[in-house]
Amino acid sequence: MKKISYLLVVLTLSLLSCKGDKKEAKAEETTEVVSTEKFVVKPEATSVKWTAYKTTKKTPVGGEFTVLKFDEKSGSSPEEALNNLTFSIPVSSLFTNDDVRDGKLKESFFGAMLDTELISGTITSSNGSYAASITMNGVTENLPLDISITDERRVTLTGTMDLKTWNALDALESLNKVCFDLHKGPDGVSKTWEDVAIEVSTYLRKN
Repeated sequence: MKKISYLLVVLTLSLLSCKGDKKEAKAEETTEVVSTEKFVVKPEATSVKWTAYKTTKKTPVGGEFTVLKFDEKSGSSPEEALNNLTFSIPVSSLFTNDDVRDGKLKESFFGAMLDTELISGTITSSNGSYAASITMNGVTENLPLDISITDERRVTLTGTMDLKTWNALDALESLNKVCFDLHKGPDGVSKTWEDVAIEVSTYLRKN
């Protein structure tokens, strides 16, 4: 009788132990894995291109800034990585693949502004909307930006600057004077437009 009672106790303990193991195993299976992947924006992976316009037919003239300075920044999403990204752009890095044009833009356009060495600013994002607070010619104003993200990590931000907003029409007139004949179209009218298209491209690397 004692042997039977002993066997029943051992069997009961074994069953309880198995149930506990199953519960622990199930708990381990349902534990979620939290991703620590980061989106990193780096200066060397980022470019700033611009398109200005001349003649009454609005002929495009493209260029870029080959140097963009900012501290490497990361986030758990593209929005977080780009938000509050503070940058500066040396005007001396302007490049249009035409040395004469480059010189005129640096001297007669940017040279006619205040604080001619740098364009600086901060990119901000909120609820899917992006903007860049840009300081140029001693004026700080917001430039709304449209965003496109492809392959999850390739980001393009685009916007259009109205030079009037940054009090840069005198600098624009200075440029038009030295480029008067070059900015003439078939109608003989010389014109330099005050709107400039901006495109910022970057690749958000993994951390």
